[in-house]
Amino acid sequence: MALSPEAILAQADRALARRRAWESVWKDCYDHALPARPGEGGVPLYDGTAPDAVEQLAASLLAELTPPWTRWFSFVPGRALPATLARDAAAEALESAAETLAGELDRSNFVVELHQCFLDLVVAGTACLAVEELPPGEPSALRFTAVPLTDLALEDGPTRPLDTVFRTLRLTVAEIRDRFPAARLPEALTRHQGEGEAARHTVIEAVIPEGGAYAYAAVLRADDEPLLLARGRFDSSPFIAFRWMKAPGETYGRSPVMKALPDIRTANKVVELILKNASIAVTGIWQADDDGVLNPANIRLVPGAIIPKAVGSSGLTPLAAPGRFDVSQLVLEDLRARIRHALLADRLGPVQGARMTATEVMERSAEMARLLGATFGRLQTELLYPLIERCLAVLRRRGLVPRFAIDGTDAAIVWRSPLAQWQARSEASGVLAWLEVVRALGPAAAGTADLAAASRWLASLYGVPPDLVVSAAEERAALAALAPTPLAPDPSA
Repeated sequence: MALSPEAILAQADRALARRRAWESVWKDCYDHALPARPGEGGVPLYDGTAPDAVEQLAASLLAELTPPWTRWFSFVPGRALPATLARDAAAEALESAAETLAGELDRSNFVVELHQCFLDLVVAGTACLAVEELPPGEPSALRFTAVPLTDLALEDGPTRPLDTVFRTLRLTVAEIRDRFPAARLPEALTRHQGEGEAARHTVIEAVIPEGGAYAYAAVLRADDEPLLLARGRFDSSPFIAFRWMKAPGETYGRSPVMKALPDIRTANKVVELILKNASIAVTGIWQADDDGVLNPANIRLVPGAIIPKAVGSSGLTPLAAPGRFDVSQLVLEDLRARIRHALLADRLGPVQGARMTATEVMERSAEMARLLGATFGRLQTELLYPLIERCLAVLRRRGLVPRFAIDGTDAAIVWRSPLAQWQARSEASGVLAWLEVVRALGPAAAGTADLAAASRWLASLYGVPPDLVVSAAEERAALAALAPTPLAPDPSA
């Protein structure tokens, strides 16, 4: 990358300036949907409907897209490979690569960090997952980090969305040396190591698309002049940014919490007023005559208390409330229902009944796919495909998987997540209905259906392991072995 450290910081500052328009909205969403950590302040929460719905939606996304301890993807040969023995060998190699990648993901912190990203996605509409390579000897070659949205500044790239990433880090001198061991730090920064290790310094990591790859640079923002700590190049971006949805012309995404934020604020205020009204109903409001005997400052309304009063005075009397606050329950129930609907808690929540029929399961899956079809499509494009590419790039560096492109020519990805399985069942229903019609038409029509090919197609659609399916080449070899050997001609004839 030909950009100087000054140019990188200038571009990062411009991206941060464009991000500031979203910061107030993000703060409101986090304050009302995710409780603030101790010491961070924030809005006092009185209603827990939104935080509960956010957690359910994030867990549902994880279970529907990347279910833990389940291989939710597989690789199949692309269209460039003919239907020969070479294709069968390629299928075995791709299946082995998929098993290797799935094992690396299971041994890493992938599930934990991706769930945190989904929380950011549901609350703020944009999330980012960093995929880095660990040194040899670790249980997994991959390390994942859910990058907070407050540390990021994003820009759309020339070919892919959110390809340009600027990440702000606050590191001590020891952390800088650990992360960038080849960097030469200035003497003024390391002169007083005791003080320098306690102080934190701003480091900007930049990933910018360049010539089909990604240029990387880490710049220390110093007082006198910026210092380049590291420079490199990646075949695939180590930062994977993705969004819930977006409006035309916008870079950052919009979240379901943003849509429900007016109802969330109102419900929080209604519960606060209900609690205040309840405290008044419990303790009451009292009035007393100023008779020189009763001192309101010394009165304690506790069981068994004796309050003195002057002879002939009314003493301490309760003040009647001007009205009742029962209508607030009707308003609150309506607000909570709208919040749960906006955050899909009433559609993706746990099953309420004791059991569900197969039809109910299909209808529930169809409704979920209809509601989240656009979001799942965006997540597949902005999250899943770049994630697989980045992980394969790291594993290829280690020599753990062969080199192949998942562009549909050499190999293609088959999604095996619960959502993809529902789509596969929907696609297979048409073929199964056709086979039933062909069977009903009689033997003459049944000869037009290649049942073996249909079975292999359904197996690939449902994600059946290749070891359980007889390939076309194996079928031809078996038929050739069973065919009778032609008799040799009689020489005497």
